[in-house]
Amino acid sequence: MSDQSAYVPPRVWQWDSQSGGAFTNINRPIAGPTHDKTLPVGEHPLQLYSLGTPNGVKVTIMLEELLALGHEGAEYDAWLINILEGDQFGSGFTALNPNSKIPALEDRSGSEPVRVFESGAILMYLAEKFDAFLPKSLPLRSETLSWLFWQMGATPYLGGGFGHFYAYAPEKWEYPINRFTMEVKRQLDVLDRNLAERKFLAGDEYTIADMATYPWYGGLVEGKLYEAAEFLDVESYTHVRRWSAEVGARPAVQRGRRVNRTWGDEERQVKERHSAADFD
Repeated sequence: MSDQSAYVPPRVWQWDSQSGGAFTNINRPIAGPTHDKTLPVGEHPLQLYSLGTPNGVKVTIMLEELLALGHEGAEYDAWLINILEGDQFGSGFTALNPNSKIPALEDRSGSEPVRVFESGAILMYLAEKFDAFLPKSLPLRSETLSWLFWQMGATPYLGGGFGHFYAYAPEKWEYPINRFTMEVKRQLDVLDRNLAERKFLAGDEYTIADMATYPWYGGLVEGKLYEAAEFLDVESYTHVRRWSAEVGARPAVQRGRRVNRTWGDEERQVKERHSAADFD
C-alpha cells in the first residue's frame, strides 16, 4: 500500500478557499445563503428546483410516472439549479431547502405553499398526495419504506465515498478506494440477493423504492456512473441488472432521466421542463 501518512490533522481544523478542491463551489462548512436570488415560478401546481443527478432524477421519474397514470395535478415546472455555479446558495433556494441540496419541491396547489426537501421525503409526499406507488397494506408499505430508507442511507457510501475517491479526488488513494469499494459491492450484493426472489425491491409491485434506487444502482450496473462498471464487476450482479433493465425501459423513467440534464447527448437534455412538449 502506498504511503498516505504525510498529512497530520491540526488540533483545530480551519477552512480555506481551497479546502473543497474541485468542489469548492459546492462544499463549505457553514449553511445559509451567499447571495440574493429569487426562484422562478411557473404556472403548474408543483415547482421543482433540481439538477439531473441521480437524486434529482428520482423525483422527475416519480412526476413523469404520476402523469403517465393520468394525475393532472402532478404537472410540474422543473427549474435548473446549477450547483457548480452555486445556485443552491441563493436566498430563494435556501428558504426552500435550508440544507442547500437538490432537489427541492414547492407545492402551490393549496391555500399555502408547502415546501418539501430531501429526495426521499419528496417521493413519500407525492406518493401520499396522489395515492400512488406506495402500497396501502401495512406489510408492503413497511417493506417499501424500508428499502426507500435503505437507499437514502446507503447511497452516501456510493456517491460521496466510492464515487469521490474513485473518480473525483485529486489523487488515487488505495485505502479509501478499497474501503468504499467493499461497501458498494456489499450493497450490490444486498440488492442482488433481494431481487433474486422479487420482481421489484418490495415485491411484485413497482414503488417509490425502485424509483429512488434505480438512478444510483441502476446507473451503476448500466455503466453510467463513474465509469466503474468493469472495476466493480457489475456483470456478476445478474438480478440487479435484470431489474435495472426493466425499470429503465419504462417510458416515464426515460423521460425523467432527461429533465434538468446539462451533460451528454444534447438531444437528451431537457434543461428545464414546463410541459410534455419539452421532450419533443
